[in-house]
Amino acid sequence: MVQAIETLGLTKRYGSLTAVDKLDLKVEQNTIHGFLGPNGAGKTTTIKILVGLLRPDGGTVTVLGQGIGWDKPDIRSRIGYMPELPKLPKHLKGTELLDIYGRMCGMAKEERRKQIPELLDMVGLRERGNDLIGNYSKGMQQRLGMAQALLNEPRLVVLDEPSIGLDPVGMVEVRETMKAISKEGVTVFLSSHLLHEVQQVCTHVTIINKGVSLASGTLKEISAKISGPVTIEAEVDNISGVVVKKVKELPFVADVSEDGKKLLVELKTRDDVRSQVSQAIAAGGGIVISMNLRGESLEDVFMGLLAKRKERGS
Repeated sequence: MVQAIETLGLTKRYGSLTAVDKLDLKVEQNTIHGFLGPNGAGKTTTIKILVGLLRPDGGTVTVLGQGIGWDKPDIRSRIGYMPELPKLPKHLKGTELLDIYGRMCGMAKEERRKQIPELLDMVGLRERGNDLIGNYSKGMQQRLGMAQALLNEPRLVVLDEPSIGLDPVGMVEVRETMKAISKEGVTVFLSSHLLHEVQQVCTHVTIINKGVSLASGTLKEISAKISGPVTIEAEVDNISGVVVKKVKELPFVADVSEDGKKLLVELKTRDDVRSQVSQAIAAGGGIVISMNLRGESLEDVFMGLLAKRKERGS
């Protein structure tokens, strides 16, 4: 199967600093793939190599089945790219900006006239297309940046920190736009350090730190690499000894403890067993108000991977 992105031993140095260190990366087509790591992890450097803005010092890069390079504009034309904090001219209207970009991409007038309203509709800006960009919120500007990245009907869209600087409403807007893009059959490669945000939209993730890949795969595959228990934190009304007894009887439960109105259920498995635990609580006469998993979030996985790496002394 041809990968949307594949790198082998990808390396980039800035003097004595190795920003990307022999990175092996595979991104399946038709996925939303999160590229995660703290600030300075090498994410933006990797992205600039993928879209042809930087030359690597070592390794190979294949995008959409072909080697990427400065002399291959036909490949780069099938990649949509939105950089971190895109600077859009505030004196232009949204439609005007997209029309300019469309002409730069070589799109015919009729093609631009048809596609621009469709893109604005996809990113939720159809009613604001004739407003000045200077009157857009940050979330609206990010969504306009995504529309620009989709102008050439790419098969792969690369987004560098699309939620940075946004309020919660803007984050939701951008997240929904990414889902809409994916439904159109476009592979989305999303760089971010906001683990919680990525967890809500991505199907696959790669976690890097200091230019080195720590793990890659589906979230379940990555979390399985981390040893240690998963704990269900359940807020329960009417906790009783009977409720605790019913939960402890479940074969996959290692221990149960109380913390005020919260029931902490330590598991022997990493499978999602919240429904069975909820049923046991109800059978004991308790009422579940809320339920969360500890040890299954991307943040938990990321911190666990970092701890493992420190233990190995690397």
